[in-house]
Amino acid sequence: MNNFNKHLTYEQRTFIERGLNENRNFTEIGRLVGKDPSTISKEVRRHRTIKQWRDPNRMPQCSLRNECHRKHVCADCKSYIECHECHDCRRNCPDYTPKICGRLKHPPYVCNGCPSLIGCRYYRYIYVAKYADDCYHELLVSSREGLNQTPEDMQMMDQMISPLIRKGQSIAHIYASHGKDLPCSRRTLYEYIDKNVFTVRNIDLPRKVKYKARKSKGAASPSVDRAEKLDRSYDDFLKLLQKEPDTKVVEMDTVEGQKGGKVLLTLFFRNCSLMTAMLIKEKTQECVQEALNNLSDAVGIKNFRKMFGVILTDNGSEFLNTGALECDRWGEIKTRIYYCDPNCAWQKGMIEKNHEYIRYIISKGSSFDRYTQDDITLLMNHINSTARDSLNGCTPYKLSLLLLNNRLHQALSLQEILPDDVVLKPALLKH
Repeated sequence: MNNFNKHLTYEQRTFIERGLNENRNFTEIGRLVGKDPSTISKEVRRHRTIKQWRDPNRMPQCSLRNECHRKHVCADCKSYIECHECHDCRRNCPDYTPKICGRLKHPPYVCNGCPSLIGCRYYRYIYVAKYADDCYHELLVSSREGLNQTPEDMQMMDQMISPLIRKGQSIAHIYASHGKDLPCSRRTLYEYIDKNVFTVRNIDLPRKVKYKARKSKGAASPSVDRAEKLDRSYDDFLKLLQKEPDTKVVEMDTVEGQKGGKVLLTLFFRNCSLMTAMLIKEKTQECVQEALNNLSDAVGIKNFRKMFGVILTDNGSEFLNTGALECDRWGEIKTRIYYCDPNCAWQKGMIEKNHEYIRYIISKGSSFDRYTQDDITLLMNHINSTARDSLNGCTPYKLSLLLLNNRLHQALSLQEILPDDVVLKPALLKH
């Protein structure tokens, strides 16, 4: 890789994470990303993050465990065993010092690639490229906030421009006359006045108060970083199916009602044509992640991995945080995400086709805000109880009982609707 950029890019951080997972040393990783090993070392130590345990009350053993002979650290304890044999001593003993793994004191300074990571009793630190890149950008923004002037310069500018503005002079006129003496640009002067840094205020600017506030166009949808989708394209998805033809594939998408309102997160299981839908508040990455994490918690991460071997989705902004979608709340991998090519909805055509059933009952453009999750569950139960020619007259629900773990049905309240009771008209959800 080239070394033209002074700062590390997300793609380079991705290679660092991969190198650590493969137990490569900093020298090898440095050659891979085109950086000095000391740069890699600083990057890892600066942006490593603690990996939480599933049990929030869990604590590592005390470093003084083999030397300590204390008893009755807890005032109400009547046991005669030494306190280091009891877990409560870690919370109550004033001399408790957590034992640190030697891997964290020396290179690589993180637990990436450690075979004992899952059951380790020490504090666990890992390097995650996405987290490191987010921290870098946050620092990049925060370091540019505030006043980039000394108090003396601010006082000098205030004494210069405030009297002139009170005379009715514009910033343009003042800057044309005294621009050489001002240590900032015209735009910065407007920002300082807007932040009430000077004696004068916005109301002292005759034209400023006449202008109406411009309407915000809203934040632009974040683009997909090339490294974010590294090895996750549709071609990579097809190659995976060639190597692992038994992989369970789930297609994922969102169905919008009215802009800015509630959204349906839909999941389509290719092996049985079952489609589920979860009502989420907004079409955002956080809402999608929360919905998938809630489902993973309900069915158990092991069952989730078996049913959601691979998730195929589109390039919508709500699906861009690949790392967060693939991991649960505690950082455990629960699935793999792959993306269709841009403007190629046919690559996940099965879920797109099944969305027609939703539109039979809720017309396009109608808001989902008036519906509850119980309404959506009823909707999906009727859809999944509809016999399909593609399933030789069987319903997706019946087939799913054979091919999917039934904990999914319990978690999502999936039930069979009798054939003659199936309704695919708007009247189904009329209150």
